[in-house]
Amino acid sequence: MEKFLIKGENRLEGELSIHGAKNSALPILAASLLSGECVIHNCPRLTDVDAACNILNYLGSTTKREETSIVVGASNSDNYCIPDDLMRMMRSSIVFLGAIIAKCGRARISMPGGCELGPRPIDLHLSALEKLGVVIEEDHGYLNCSVPGKLRGAHISLPFPSVGATENIMIAACLASGETVITNPAREPEISDLAAFLNACGAKICVTSEGNIHIFGVEKLYPAEHKVISDRIAAATYLSCGAITGGDILLKDVCCEHLAAVLPTFEEMGCTLSIEKDSVRIKSKFPLNPLKCVRTMPYPGFPTDAQSPLMAAACLAQGSSVFVENIFESRYKQVPELLRMGADIKVEGRVAVVHGVQELHSACVRCTDLRGGAAIAVAALAAQGESELLAIEHIDRGYENFENNLQSIGACIVRVNDGKE
Repeated sequence: MEKFLIKGENRLEGELSIHGAKNSALPILAASLLSGECVIHNCPRLTDVDAACNILNYLGSTTKREETSIVVGASNSDNYCIPDDLMRMMRSSIVFLGAIIAKCGRARISMPGGCELGPRPIDLHLSALEKLGVVIEEDHGYLNCSVPGKLRGAHISLPFPSVGATENIMIAACLASGETVITNPAREPEISDLAAFLNACGAKICVTSEGNIHIFGVEKLYPAEHKVISDRIAAATYLSCGAITGGDILLKDVCCEHLAAVLPTFEEMGCTLSIEKDSVRIKSKFPLNPLKCVRTMPYPGFPTDAQSPLMAAACLAQGSSVFVENIFESRYKQVPELLRMGADIKVEGRVAVVHGVQELHSACVRCTDLRGGAAIAVAALAAQGESELLAIEHIDRGYENFENNLQSIGACIVRVNDGKE
C-alpha cells in the first residue's frame, strides 16, 4: 500500500494550474453513453475518472485518454447492468442510472454499499426517475429498473437540491417525451457544465431566472466536444495549503466566480487575495485569524467539500472557529486524525468548534475519506516533524498529481510504498 511522507513547516510559494473538476467530469462521462464519439477535454487523471471509464467500457463504449482529454466511442452494446464490483469502485456511480435507462429502457445496478432501501440520498434519485415513468424493484441488493413504453416528461420538485439527483433527471429527461421541469434543483457550477455538454450534444435544456431547470425531450443526442470546468474544490484545498503554511501561491486556470463563497473565508483569516477572472493569489502570514462561523450550504453557499481542508487551516488560527455542517451528517471524520496531530476540536452533532493551537506535531495518520484526507495532508504541511499519511487512495480519487503539485511549490512530500497489501 502507498502512503505519503510529509515533512511540515515549509513555506509554500509558487504557482499551480488547477485541473478539471471531478464532480463535473463524472456526470459528463456518464451522459456520453447517450451520444458516443465525444471528446471530453480537461478531464482530470483521477481514480474516480478511471472507474467511470471502466463502467463505460463495460457498457460497450470505448474510452481512450489523449493527454488531458478522453475520447469516448459510441456504445456497441445493449448491456444495461453494472455489476457490484464496478459500482463499488466509485461512490457516485449512481449517476450512470439515468443514462442507462434513457439508452436501454431498463437498468440493473447494485445499490451503493449494498444497503437496504430506506431514507437516504439515493431515494431522491429513485423517486424522481419514477416520475419519469421508471418502474423500480429491489432484488437482493440490486435495483431492477424498467420503462413501460417511453420515458415521459414530468414536473419534479426536489425536497432537497441534490446534485446527483438533479444530474440523473437531466440526463434521463433529455430523451423523454415532452417537457421536464425540475424545481429546487441543485445550482452548482457542475450542473451548468453538464447542461452545456448535453446542449452541445443536441439536448434542449434551459434554466429560468428562478433557478428552475426545463428539459425539452429530443429524439437523439449527437457527438460533441466539451471542456470540463476547473475544480473549485481542488482550488480551495490548495488555498488552505497556502494559508496554513504562511505561503504565497498563485492558482491559475480557476473560475473565481465559482469560489465566491470560499474566498471571503481566507480574507477573514487575514490572508491577502489578488483575484482575477481566472486566477487567484493568496498571501498568508501568521497568526491566522479565527473564523466566526462557516456554514456549509447548497451552492451558492459555502461548499461542504471545502469544509474539511479549511478546518485544517483553522487549527492554527489565533482563537476559536466555528463550523456548522448542513449537508452531510458524517463530514467530520477527519477530526480524530487532526486530534492526533495536536489539534483542539470539539464536535457536537453538526457543529465543530476549532480552538486554535500554537503548533501541530507530526503523527501517523490515516485518510478517512477524500476531502478529509486532503485536510489531514493540509495539517501535515504545517506540523512539526514528518507525518505518515496512510490510505492515500482516497486522495487519488479527487486530486490529480497531488504530491507533485505540492512539491512544485515547496512542500516536502513523497509517495512511498510501505510494502503492505
